[in-house]
Amino acid sequence: MSDVLAITEHRQGELRDVSHEVVTAGSELAEAAGGDLHLGVIGGDVDAFADAVNLEGVDTIHTVDEGEEFNHDIYTQAVEQLFDATGASLLLIPHTVNGMDYAPAVAGKLDVPVVTDAIELGYNGGLEVTREMYGSKVETTVDVDSDEAIVTTRPAEWTPTEADGDASVEAFDADIDESAVGSTVTGFEEAAGGDVDLSESEFIVSIGRGIEEEENLELVEALAETVGADLGSSRPLVDNGWLPKNRQVGQSGKVVTPDVYIAIGISGAVQHVAGMKGADTIIAVNTDPSAPIFDIADYGAVGDLFDVVPALIEEFGGEAP
Repeated sequence: MSDVLAITEHRQGELRDVSHEVVTAGSELAEAAGGDLHLGVIGGDVDAFADAVNLEGVDTIHTVDEGEEFNHDIYTQAVEQLFDATGASLLLIPHTVNGMDYAPAVAGKLDVPVVTDAIELGYNGGLEVTREMYGSKVETTVDVDSDEAIVTTRPAEWTPTEADGDASVEAFDADIDESAVGSTVTGFEEAAGGDVDLSESEFIVSIGRGIEEEENLELVEALAETVGADLGSSRPLVDNGWLPKNRQVGQSGKVVTPDVYIAIGISGAVQHVAGMKGADTIIAVNTDPSAPIFDIADYGAVGDLFDVVPALIEEFGGEAP
């Protein structure tokens, strides 16, 4: 029997979607391992966050009222102490910028192995972690030869838990060594080109190589504007300098989970699919009926985007350029 400790995440006063996803991953793993799921909420409005993640499958929520925003030194100390105090054997951390920042430090402090970017977890007398290799072309399962381990879980791989739970909420008094806290967050500033955060978008129209020329982008931009969607793209368009980096969807770009994702002129390479397969509804437009994107699409149109897109714009009351 092994208990699981999962750590939630928030930013600028908002609980992030990965917090609900890590609850799903944690509850599934705890059930397989025959243990309880403990949830750590560190910093910010801990009471409100604890209420939001009091979800089905969670046994105990531990709140650490330290700081308002993520801080490497505070999280490292708090998570290490929570892991010891709860008696958990397995620690789950979202595979995000923040998670990747402190997970290795905690692993070093606890002297336990860490497996990153998990897409599936199992337990069969020991921890089994599935992850992707070689640009997502191969899946491999790692058998962790240790009673204790840390795993970072890839966003959008687990369906967020929504059902309410009845977990007990306990304040945890972490012994934070303030002399070891070497930094503090004084504010946030959007990076250049950060006019939109696709990871928060509910409707995305994405374009790929099929657009052929940069000047043709205005056609897809017109569709996005007509239907009220944000514009995304595959990597080649960003590499060409046609769209900024923040518009890139995929393994090396944004991982998105919109309600609707329209992929136009995108073949469906594994690197791109890794970033958008969590969308609720996927619609694909491609001239190639055997394009891999159709394997995951809910709806598809086999046709030339220069015919299909103007028709969609007109159908939704817009005017094609």
